[in-house]
Amino acid sequence: MGNRSMWQKIGLTARRGPRKGDAEGGATQATSAPALSRLEKMVVAAAAVALAAWACSGTPPDERADPATATIRLPEPRVRGEMSLEQCLRARRSFREFRDGALTLEQAGQLLWAAQGITDWRGFRTAPSAGALFPLEAYLVAGRVESVAPGVYKYSPKRHELRLVASGDKRMQLAAAAAAQDWIGNSSAVVVLSAVRERTTRKYRERGIRYIYIESGHAAQNLCLQAVALGLGAATVGAFDDAAVKRLLSLPEEEEPVYIVPVGRK
Repeated sequence: MGNRSMWQKIGLTARRGPRKGDAEGGATQATSAPALSRLEKMVVAAAAVALAAWACSGTPPDERADPATATIRLPEPRVRGEMSLEQCLRARRSFREFRDGALTLEQAGQLLWAAQGITDWRGFRTAPSAGALFPLEAYLVAGRVESVAPGVYKYSPKRHELRLVASGDKRMQLAAAAAAQDWIGNSSAVVVLSAVRERTTRKYRERGIRYIYIESGHAAQNLCLQAVALGLGAATVGAFDDAAVKRLLSLPEEEEPVYIVPVGRK
């Protein structure tokens, strides 16, 4: 059943005017609504909880979030900014002294797009990839991101959206797994790049490992330059416990973490 028919069934759609046969200006005759299915009752209950939370907090529910699939649609990335590439290159520095403050959803989406966004109808991305095999995956470890609950999210370049992988703020645990670098936990969010080695090594064999690390550097530099353009701070981290990070992010068996990039406000 489509969303429209379901909401009509439970009587939440508004009539725009009298139907044929109604007396002009007359009262609308009430009709009894069909019985709701169990799934529809669950949807209504969830909507009631969200509206109650909205009423208490004064914050509107996130219209981009899809509770049925735990995905968040990201705003369209911008392709024009206020800083030139040369200015971003000159201003880029590793930044670790983050101040309190959240990233906007637009900023989070822009950073992920800079790292792994699709820029061509053939599927080519912002970062070059040996053989266009694209072994990298990008995850957002969200702590303070507007409209995004703390948790681990996987980025989909094709759909430009986030999919929830694990709930809860993982920043401090990630900092502990990265040689106890506490400043990571003070970031607003962390982008973690992982790699599926088989995508590249099945063609390039052992040398494909080198190509993967080169590619992760391309993606991380894109991300860092985008952070500069957005007025944000970022730094790259390569010192971490691979197994601990893999467990923390619930990575699939075939994926291995390769790079960590904390981002926050200056």
